[in-house]
Amino acid sequence: MWEEFQIQIVKPVVWLKLGLDILVAYALYRFGRLLLRTLEPHIDHRLMTALKWIWTAVVIVSLLAVATHAIYMPSAGFLFDLGQDIFNGLRNSSGQAIVIIALALIAWNLVGSISRRIIPDDDFTRRTVRIQTLKGVVESTLKVTIVVVGLIEGLQALGVNATGLLAGVSVLGIAVGFGAQNLVKDVFNGFFILLEDQYGVGDVITVNTGQLSGNVERVNLRVTALRALDGTVHIVPNGQINTVSVSSKDWSRVVAEVDVTYNANINSALKVLEGVSQEIYQDAEWQHFFLDEPEIQGVTQLAPDGVTLRALFKVQPKSQYAIGREFNRRIKIAMDQAGIEIPSPQRNLSFGTSPLEIKLVREPAQAAAPAGAAGPDQQDRLHSPVKSSLSRAPEEGELNSD
Repeated sequence: MWEEFQIQIVKPVVWLKLGLDILVAYALYRFGRLLLRTLEPHIDHRLMTALKWIWTAVVIVSLLAVATHAIYMPSAGFLFDLGQDIFNGLRNSSGQAIVIIALALIAWNLVGSISRRIIPDDDFTRRTVRIQTLKGVVESTLKVTIVVVGLIEGLQALGVNATGLLAGVSVLGIAVGFGAQNLVKDVFNGFFILLEDQYGVGDVITVNTGQLSGNVERVNLRVTALRALDGTVHIVPNGQINTVSVSSKDWSRVVAEVDVTYNANINSALKVLEGVSQEIYQDAEWQHFFLDEPEIQGVTQLAPDGVTLRALFKVQPKSQYAIGREFNRRIKIAMDQAGIEIPSPQRNLSFGTSPLEIKLVREPAQAAAPAGAAGPDQQDRLHSPVKSSLSRAPEEGELNSD
């Protein structure tokens, strides 16, 4: 027997047969364990443990028997005869169908396992967005392919003419296609969304000029799922998406604006704006978010209630919300410390021919502050009393109720 083994084992075809035998044996083992797991709630624990060991022993003995047949070792006696019987049984229609189901199960689990192991980086980049988006699409596509191919091969193994069946399904598909044009449009739009990387999982988008906004949680060939800031999930068919505004692609910008009264010294206010902008830019906590130095645009509007000053910060995508909130906190404290007033609403009301002016003003700066409260000069502009959140702010109209 040892001489037969040494002669046969050097042949490449024997190694190929052994590899296929191991694959089929593993597939059948997993298939059997799945059936046992299904029956486990209805069977005694000790009996289930015994069945698992028996099934494992059956698979190992069967694998050894089929291996002796593949190597062609007639001197093995019982194992060789048993391997020949198993091989002949697997060549029957029912045996082929069982093997196909087992292999499809292995492929299904393999796709899911590989997909779970693909973990994108924590940093928000186009690469991580692309990986997160395509991972779900490829996984679902491969699983559908496994089911379709397994079904066709299983029917052929059972003697069903799969060619005629496919022809009938094709005709039915054409008929359904005419009645499901919106579905076809959804799939085509979804294909180009993925192909062109228009947006992906993790992006913040606004659909159809402000109708819906949110964080993209899922994208496939048919629909896009958006999560609004209040937790609402919007499911949008891809065929109904005409325009998309992406707030997190490549880079973002903070439009840092502050209004001052017409009585304020504009030059001093601009110096305060520049100082706060440089202060955030040079802060170690925020500097890594900036892609360029702050740009001071200056006076951008003479509004009815005050003068608008503006600075622009070019920052990493999705960091504009947190930096904008930090700017608002610091600019308010800085304006108070510089004695520059941020305007309050002012309205003129006319009663007959005599106008009555109502002006909302602040308390005088010299008024005593409540006990325990810090005045403008004592406020710490560089350190926030609470940890700044990096979560996004709502897009325009996102939280508006009907």
